[in-house]
Amino acid sequence: MSFQVVPKFAVSKLSIALFMTRNYDHAQDQAIRILRSNHFFCTMLIPTMSAKSEIVAARVSHDIQLDSKHSAAEWELATPIRFSADWQGKNPDPTLETEVRVLWSPATLYLRFVCRYRDLFVFEDSDPNGRRDHLWDRDVAEAFLQPEPSSERRYKEFEVAPNGMWIDLDISPSGLADLMSGMTRSVHIDEQQRHWVAELSIPIRSLTARFDSAKPWRANFYRVEGRSEPRQYLAWQPTFTPQPNFHVPEGFGTLQFA
Repeated sequence: MSFQVVPKFAVSKLSIALFMTRNYDHAQDQAIRILRSNHFFCTMLIPTMSAKSEIVAARVSHDIQLDSKHSAAEWELATPIRFSADWQGKNPDPTLETEVRVLWSPATLYLRFVCRYRDLFVFEDSDPNGRRDHLWDRDVAEAFLQPEPSSERRYKEFEVAPNGMWIDLDISPSGLADLMSGMTRSVHIDEQQRHWVAELSIPIRSLTARFDSAKPWRANFYRVEGRSEPRQYLAWQPTFTPQPNFHVPEGFGTLQFA
């Protein structure tokens, strides 16, 4: 699989080396080398953001029991965002619409994805705890969270698949690292309604040591569907790169805490 980089765009090499060819065994090592260079977090001129670039997390006063099949009533407190267009903000497809809701308590951030699908493509093997490298090479829902917007080169990546496999990553200029966040999840596939639901519980201490609900975070949410090209790369806030690339932090939206 190969892709041509358009020179007139200041696109990071990593968008090709890892996030388009990351199914190769050497991709992560190559990515770390690129991350250490100044090319990864290039400055890009992002076209007009989508009209709604803010998601609001609703506060809960107690722990939420994850149950993707019979979701807790507290999820109705959160106003959802929905997206079905690709990473360039084009080609909306209602059959792939994704809904995201966010809840928070002083100790935990909760995410809920409802993902419409046409077909399902998942891995059959993982670590005993469900973690799976290169999870992005099959169907996933993704959340990129940046608790410190002033540190544009640092953010956290969370991915979950329709069968419950997951991965969490800490992304920084020095490389990629397993976050080991302590995230838990619940996933359910509703074949009749043609959607799958994933609920995530993430300890806030794994995201930031100085949580202040009065200060907004930066965030973006994505979907990938398919096993081989052409695949579907969907984004809440478009990244506008020539080739699919979700790692454009300057294009993130805002996560507010109500």
